[in-house]
Amino acid sequence: MRTLEQVLTPLDESSAQPLYQQLQRALREAIENRVIAPDDALPPERDLADLLSVSRITVRKAIDELVEEGLLVRKQGSGTFVSNRVEKNFAKLTSFSEDMRARGREPRSVWLNRAAGTVTPEESLTLRSSPGTPVYRFHRIRFADDAPMALEYATVLASTLPSLDAVESSLYEALEKTGNRPVRALQRLRAVLLTGEQAKLLKAQERDAGLLVARVGYLKDGQAVEYSQSFYRGEIYDFVAELSTPS
Repeated sequence: MRTLEQVLTPLDESSAQPLYQQLQRALREAIENRVIAPDDALPPERDLADLLSVSRITVRKAIDELVEEGLLVRKQGSGTFVSNRVEKNFAKLTSFSEDMRARGREPRSVWLNRAAGTVTPEESLTLRSSPGTPVYRFHRIRFADDAPMALEYATVLASTLPSLDAVESSLYEALEKTGNRPVRALQRLRAVLLTGEQAKLLKAQERDAGLLVARVGYLKDGQAVEYSQSFYRGEIYDFVAELSTPS
């Protein structure tokens, strides 16, 4: 595996891209490719400046913007570290696995239950389906590396997948193979307190702050195919959305 020094050097002074942006890109790639992992410390700014033959101002500017993005975090008296928090962009319809890989984390799941059934009254209303419509349910703990991040309870129309076993690590990857991956979704976010059972599964404490995200996923023709409720550990997840004024 390449070292951090190999990833960061050399910067190209003849490039039209400013040096601090080149350093930002290199640090971002180092995080995504796990050259540096969550909670790893960066070399001191002075050492990075010497290594790259740039000013400390250049290094500081690159790091400042990555701190603002949430990829890095400064700890008073200790230095700068790769953040172990996860930022979820509400403006992008991505799966948990895609989010974790983009952060340089390895996604995995522990199954709590997977079962075939028919829609409940709530699911029938949410998925706009008739009573008795077959569905598949997938309940699991979602991990980033070895850290439990969320409890996911997903229901999809059985017609969208060939079988229960079609879902391995990613539900959206399985749906994409059959041409039934949602292209838009309605999501609702609500603050909750974790129950004793939820806290135990997430290695947290009962009544710790959590985030409940309820999602309904739709196909291009407007058919609702996915209804999920995910409980996230509140202390390690940030949800962001980019807003703009009406034109």
